[in-house]
Amino acid sequence: MSSLLNNNRSRLLRHRTGCVLPFAQPGSLSAVAELELLPFDDYVRSLNKKRMSAGVLFHDADGRVLLVQLSYVAHWDIPGGTVDAEEAPWTTAAREVREELGLDLPLGRLLVIDYIPTNEQLPEGVAFILDGGEISEGDLRALTITDPEIVSLGLYSLDEAATRVTPAMARRLAAALQASQRGVLALCEDGMPIG
Repeated sequence: MSSLLNNNRSRLLRHRTGCVLPFAQPGSLSAVAELELLPFDDYVRSLNKKRMSAGVLFHDADGRVLLVQLSYVAHWDIPGGTVDAEEAPWTTAAREVREELGLDLPLGRLLVIDYIPTNEQLPEGVAFILDGGEISEGDLRALTITDPEIVSLGLYSLDEAATRVTPAMARRLAAALQASQRGVLALCEDGMPIG
């Protein structure tokens, strides 16, 4: 069994408890007695898959944030959306800003990475927020919105935003605005900064 483990690097070990273990060293058969080989392709198929979303924080000089009212849900959101297969989150963010706001511009740095636990509607996921920079009321009036998903948009204080977005998004927005002002990256769990 030891030679099998050493000669077949395309396989990983999985303990009966489900834990993946590193390759056994020669002579450690007693540690491998309860192990079974898991082919690499099976291991890859068993990996957890998380949904991802990416959005963009636009704000004005007074710290009001841009929200969009969506046609298909009751709550408002920031410009953004679901990360497509084989798409990087920052690519999603830029694509969604183009689609929703008609703006084709380079985005700023990453502001928030937020782990979202499973809830009654959706499995666990990860949300990214990138910096879109400052935007004014005049900039908003100049936009031509053609995306049928967007019903309305506006700049709102964090308190006003909290009445329009989900509680987790309200927390995430506060973390993103603070990260933008401080020049840091906010790591969050369900919108709450962890550090």
